Amino acid sequence: MAIACSFTAPCLFDECFADEWEIYSKPTLVYIVEFWEANRLGSSTQLLLSTYAFTFYKMLDIADFVSDRGGNPTKIKESQRKRFAPENSVDDVLKLYEEARRARYEVMQIGSQLNGLQKDIGKKKKNKEDASALLQEKTELEQRKKEAEDLALQKEKQRDSKLRTIGNYVHESVPVSDNEDDNVVVRTWAPENIIVEKRDCLSHHEVLTRLDGYDPERGVKIVGHRGYCLTGYGLFLNLALINYGLEFLWGKGYKPNQPPQFMLKEMMAKTAQLEQFDEELYKVTESEDKSTDKYLIATSEQPLSALHDGEWLQDKDLPVKYAGYSTCYRKEAGSHGKDAWGIFRVHQFEKIEQFVLTNPEQSWQAFEEMMDTSEEFYKSLGLPYQIVAIVSGALNNAASKKYDLEAWFPFQGEYKELVSCSNCTDYQSRALEIRYGTKKATDVKKSYVHALNATLCATERTLCCILENYQREDGFVVPEPLRKYIPGAPEFLPYTKELSKDSTSQKTKGKQGSKAASGTEEAAKKIRDLTV
Repeated sequence: MAIACSFTAPCLFDECFADEWEIYSKPTLVYIVEFWEANRLGSSTQLLLSTYAFTFYKMLDIADFVSDRGGNPTKIKESQRKRFAPENSVDDVLKLYEEARRARYEVMQIGSQLNGLQKDIGKKKKNKEDASALLQEKTELEQRKKEAEDLALQKEKQRDSKLRTIGNYVHESVPVSDNEDDNVVVRTWAPENIIVEKRDCLSHHEVLTRLDGYDPERGVKIVGHRGYCLTGYGLFLNLALINYGLEFLWGKGYKPNQPPQFMLKEMMAKTAQLEQFDEELYKVTESEDKSTDKYLIATSEQPLSALHDGEWLQDKDLPVKYAGYSTCYRKEAGSHGKDAWGIFRVHQFEKIEQFVLTNPEQSWQAFEEMMDTSEEFYKSLGLPYQIVAIVSGALNNAASKKYDLEAWFPFQGEYKELVSCSNCTDYQSRALEIRYGTKKATDVKKSYVHALNATLCATERTLCCILENYQREDGFVVPEPLRKYIPGAPEFLPYTKELSKDSTSQKTKGKQGSKAASGTEEAAKKIRDLTV
């Protein structure tokens, strides 16, 4: 929720003085609205808005912190404990809330005095009496008001800055730990007769190399670290996953959407955590005018969540279900040396995303449905996987609960993340002011839609998993659902390129061209016979 985000008096009142709703009498409130409306084009108010607007966005409702307004700060502290985040931040918010409220009240009191003084000056002038003393008093009051306004803004800025660091309420079912080794496996799946085990086989990037499906050397030459070019069947397979993913979600009632690939800083600030700006996002600067700065998206979830910024949705509008498709850009600043080979962890990749807005009562049902959709997709591709409940300490601030789908990579002998599904409840939608329902006169708090996101398919990463699971000694079996999207609808792609001597695969060192390892050939036969 942006502070002073609107120039209309009722909205301006709602945003700037909602904290004082139950504190001041109705005549005072009416006066505040009239005062701001009458002076909003003045230099001081213009400066206030341009300085403070679009800077801080409230993710939790401030009323949740205030016991007198029905809030429960103890509940927020418990959630912070589960996140292994500072509990005293809740006390800091409350302290700054009181300081900001007192400072804003002082501004209002001085404004009231100025209003009365202005009337007295008008009477003096009308009667042609000396008003110099009153004019001097007015000048002094205006200076006091400016100082009080500066202090109020400072306190409000500090309050909202601290408020933004506090995460969403952690759902009661989330495993509590700050160690991801404690993530809980909820369920597993594998095709019938497929044994999930480490195999003596090629790594995904070696399969792609033998298919002549990518060119990492020239990619690095062009863009540097983790650069690559998809070529030939590597590109066709990636496009097949894109088309299959979109068609799959279309059949589930999702509306395909290809959103902008970069966002204004103002909009990105509503959808991304502050640390993402430095660790994850690429910045695009057009000119010295900072208001035109843009950020390349790290996921289509970011622009999709902003599509309905400032809108008010009713039951008839919900659920909103988008199948987002975009190229995504990530610095991967914290993953140096991790998954360095191939296209598993790169700076640029394609992704199909599920994004849903729903009413609050149905968001947990939507969460399960989105996970079911992702599972059905990977079952159709015949990829063994496990569903993992992410521990509380690893949740980002927006997520109340998160499940990952981790698929099996036989060369590495481990499950690796392909899907993340999060219910962010009203945490994001509050920042974006995506309201829900009809506001009643008795409502103390606003109602917001709930926002959920889930990967369907990060295509390059999913392709890595498919390459390892569907390889044969002499080539690659194309998964049945993807064949129709590839020229010639091939069932099998033979290898056309040899590996270099410094291959990372233990299997190929000194043995390239030898007979297949029995485990690889047996797995390939089962995959060949797999019905999906």
